Amino acid sequence: MSKLLEMTLKYNRDKFCPLVLAIVEKTMAYSNRGNTLTKEEIEDLNKLILKLNFKIPELWSNKFLDLLPSTKKEKAEEVKLDLSVHKNILYELTKLNPNERGFAFEKFLNNLFDATKLTPRNSFRIVGEQIDGSFQLDSSTYLLEAKWQSEPIRESELLVFHGKVSGKATWSRGLFLCYNTFSSESLIAFSKGKTTNIIGMTSQDLFFVLEENISLPDAIRYKTRWAAETGEFYKSIYELINIY
Repeated sequence: MSKLLEMTLKYNRDKFCPLVLAIVEKTMAYSNRGNTLTKEEIEDLNKLILKLNFKIPELWSNKFLDLLPSTKKEKAEEVKLDLSVHKNILYELTKLNPNERGFAFEKFLNNLFDATKLTPRNSFRIVGEQIDGSFQLDSSTYLLEAKWQSEPIRESELLVFHGKVSGKATWSRGLFLCYNTFSSESLIAFSKGKTTNIIGMTSQDLFFVLEENISLPDAIRYKTRWAAETGEFYKSIYELINIY
């Protein structure tokens, strides 16, 4: 088949596109035998044909493409299932006693980050410091601080984490994730006159993600962008999706 395409392209260029279209139609006719073409495969084919300075309108039709099965949809359904499971687990954590909850919360976050392809690393210790974990997003490494406590997070706690992140590589970033919320004093302090390399996330943000309003990677991207634009450490995902 590849030889036929090569020879047609070389000696009968006017018949190349009809030949490709015929091959696609033939393949689809045998879809019930396990040769189903996916939307992504046709999109890849279209890109290759464009490089040869050809374009087959029938294969670019949205009506045609939408009829094809999509591997992205399958992956999205898998993530959707994972998120529903994680949501139930997070609810169950509220029933644990405080001593058990902290470790369980870290484990929950590690599993959630793994499910959303953020390549997490479990908590680790370096000289004089305990780091709850780290993850990667868009080639950036984020250090993680995770806390589940009844009181709002104070400015002093943010300053300690800010110092941990600042003491690493200049390109390091940090995510402070608390189940409760941040005190009004800490939010004011981290929105005026301080450069920040950390962002904040609360359980409200987490549930917003787990209810499939936005993906976890995009939620972090929005928060990082807001911090870069305004210098503010925290803004809720609910507010950010109405901005971006």
